[in-house]
Order: sequence, then C-alpha cells, then structure tokens
Amino acid sequence: MDIATLGKTGLQVSRLGMGGLFASADNGQGDAAVATLQRAYDLGVNYLDTAPSYGESESVLGKVFKETGRPPILSTKVGAKPPAFDPQNPDIIRTSIENSLQVMGLDCVDILMIHEPDRPGQNDWWTDMAAVEGPVLEVLGECKERGLIKHIGLGGTGVTEMHHLIRSGKFDVVLTAFNYSILYREAEELVISEAKRQGMGVVAGSPLQQGGLATKYDVIYDDSIYWLHPLRRQQFKDLYALCDELGMTIADMAVRFVVSNPNIDTLLMGARNVQEVEQNVASIETGPLPDDVLARLDEIAAVLPYRPYEEPSGMGYRLSSPGEYKGPGHVNY
Repeated sequence: MDIATLGKTGLQVSRLGMGGLFASADNGQGDAAVATLQRAYDLGVNYLDTAPSYGESESVLGKVFKETGRPPILSTKVGAKPPAFDPQNPDIIRTSIENSLQVMGLDCVDILMIHEPDRPGQNDWWTDMAAVEGPVLEVLGECKERGLIKHIGLGGTGVTEMHHLIRSGKFDVVLTAFNYSILYREAEELVISEAKRQGMGVVAGSPLQQGGLATKYDVIYDDSIYWLHPLRRQQFKDLYALCDELGMTIADMAVRFVVSNPNIDTLLMGARNVQEVEQNVASIETGPLPDDVLARLDEIAAVLPYRPYEEPSGMGYRLSSPGEYKGPGHVNY
C-alpha cells in the first residue's frame, strides 16, 4: 500500500482509507465489522474516518477496537450528538467531543473535523462566517491543548463555502465528499487545489458517489427516469461504453481515477465487507489510470461539468430505486 503525507499534519496515511459508515449498517454490528476492519489493516490500510452522525458507527467501532485495536490514524467529527446539538454552545460542543472519545474507548483522536461547516442551515457553526470565527474553534483549540485531539479539519460536501473556509488557514485537513469523482469535478480547483496551496491534507470521500459509480445501472437506458438530466444520462452511457472497451469495471475505474490525482492524499472506501475491501485495495494497487484514459474521462466529464439542481448527491440510492425519488424539496431527497 502506497503512503502519502497528509499535508502539514505530517501523518503518513495509506492512499486508501476506510469510511466508518460501514459500521453503522446492519451488517456492521458484530463479526462482520471486526473481519472487515481487520482485513483492511492486514492489507495496509492505516486510516479510518467516522462521525457521531453515522448512525451508531462510533459505538460499534468502540467495540470493534477491543478486538482489532484502534487504527494507526483515526479521525472523527463534531456535530449531531448529543440530541438537540447546539453548534453555538461551547459546553455542548465539548460534550460531543468527549462523548465520541468515550464511546470509542479512546483518550485521543488524530484528527477532529467540523462536520458540514459549509451548511449554515444544518449546523450554524459560525458567529462570523466572513472572518471564520465561532465557538467551535475555541473549543477545538482547548481540546488540542488538553491532548484530546492532534489536528483540526473540515468535513463537508460543498465547494464555494468550503473554499472560503480553507483560505482562512485555520485548518490542517479537509475531507471533501460527493464533489470529486469521474463525473463530479466541482471540488477540483476550489477545494482540492486551494487546500494544497494552504498545505492542508486532502481526503476524498465517496469516490463511488454512494454507489452511483459502483456498478452499471440498466435504468440509465430508460427514458422514463424524468429527473435525470439528458446530458448526465449520456455521460453514464459513454462511461459504460468506455469500461466495456477497456475491459474494466466502473468501480475499478472510479477508484483509480481518484487516486490518479496527486493532490489527494487518501480516499475513503465505503467497503461493507471483506470482499469489498479486497476489491478496493486491488484497484489501488493497480495504480493510477493511464494518461490517455484520463483524457477521455475528462472529455466525458466536460459534457456536464456541474450537478444539476434536481440531481441527488446520493446517486446510487436513486438509480437503484429510481421511482422513489421525487426531486429536491421532498423528504426523501
């Protein structure tokens, strides 16, 4: 497993990391989680990311760590818990961090990220967004002095607001999700390149777009899926054709595409079992995609360079059950 330096943290991370959401699913409540994480360790994965908002992930991982040991490098986030979480209340923020450590059975985490700092309507972290000021930074600084955390990061899904936060120079790491993959490139300049200019470590989440790039979907050829933009439909068709031409699975191509970017230090796999861990590691070990393939993927991505408003970020869920999606504004968005 190749290793990269995670920006100014100096942490040596495996190019492939583990997303902790797997431990909140039904198949992650026991032996499956132990076996999955242990296999990742055995294959050289040394970084795990989780969050208190990932179901019961932290609690499950706390139990798993008793059998597998904690990963060499671990990140979690602040937000969502305890119930009625108030991002403007220092005591509640402090309680959230201490609770994460307690349920995981840890004294310290390597990286503590502010979760969704770019979504004011979800967590209003900032007293002054322009100046990037808020009680969360004061609490994180205090926790760093107490030795509860080593580095401070951002974990978000936006682009423009994230760019602004990154430029403040107040953070060590950024995790960007849903905005960097074969068909989704919004994070490339504003988030990834700017983070590198700031010396930050860069973690890419959801390289398979929550399953949208994990497999081929026959529904792409069904024009009755009214919410899918015609140009996006054509992109999927072209991407599937390229995979067939190269004899490559779309999941393999998607993982290798992300790791082809030298500005990304590690990408998080959403593997739910041992087999998926092994598949993702095999993709990483095959190495970056050839330049000519990357050029063709650039051409496909350029057909529709930004996500249409009506398109959900969790594309895999919607392509597998397309009739359930009713568009933005509905509860099931």
